[in-house]
Amino acid sequence: MRVISYNLRKHRAARELASLADRHDPDVLCLQECDSTGIPHEVHGLRLAEATARNRLGLAVYYRANGFRALDVRALAVKKSLHDRVLKPAEERVLGVRLLDIDAGREIVVASFHAAPLTALNSLRRHQIRTALVELEKMGPGLPALMVGDYNYPVFKENLGQKVREQGYELNLSDARTYTRYRFFRGHYDFATSVGFDIEGVRTLPQGLSDHKPILVTASPGTVPLISTVAASGV
Repeated sequence: MRVISYNLRKHRAARELASLADRHDPDVLCLQECDSTGIPHEVHGLRLAEATARNRLGLAVYYRANGFRALDVRALAVKKSLHDRVLKPAEERVLGVRLLDIDAGREIVVASFHAAPLTALNSLRRHQIRTALVELEKMGPGLPALMVGDYNYPVFKENLGQKVREQGYELNLSDARTYTRYRFFRGHYDFATSVGFDIEGVRTLPQGLSDHKPILVTASPGTVPLISTVAASGV
């Protein structure tokens, strides 16, 4: 299974979606900072599962229509930062989709995630991640789950990884940094968080029109561990 995550930088990179899908042949495409009124219903064989409608800078998830069927879609709100309260760029920062893999006959959960910007504290972003993982668990208890997106977490990633593992998930960074626009803010921003998946690799793709580089996650559903996001430990 191949999943691409891409922050479109206020929708500027939307024109690249068809060529991106053609070049890398993903099964799922997860977007951040897209305009839900300006994205197509299909992109190179990928069908739009849902796009958030209450966001100025929204989320969207596409899936390969000949291999998967969308069973459930949920847009989720998380704790707001001051940036969100004042400028209101995003009411919903998580968009989860429960998919049926038609050939394998099994269900999975995939989500697009966009954490609060760097003006917020890491503690708030950890709270958002924790909430997102708990809510995705509710979408499909015991199902393999993969959340990809812009985590806005360039420093202290080791601490975040430990907190995520306490929830039963694994945090995977890509093989190269994903944000390069400003010298002092360069680094890894776009991650993959998973449970019940064997992550074979997370690759940073070439720079396009966005200030973020896309990432390509290659993963296979495995066995979900007994520890789950409904555990009392938090991020």
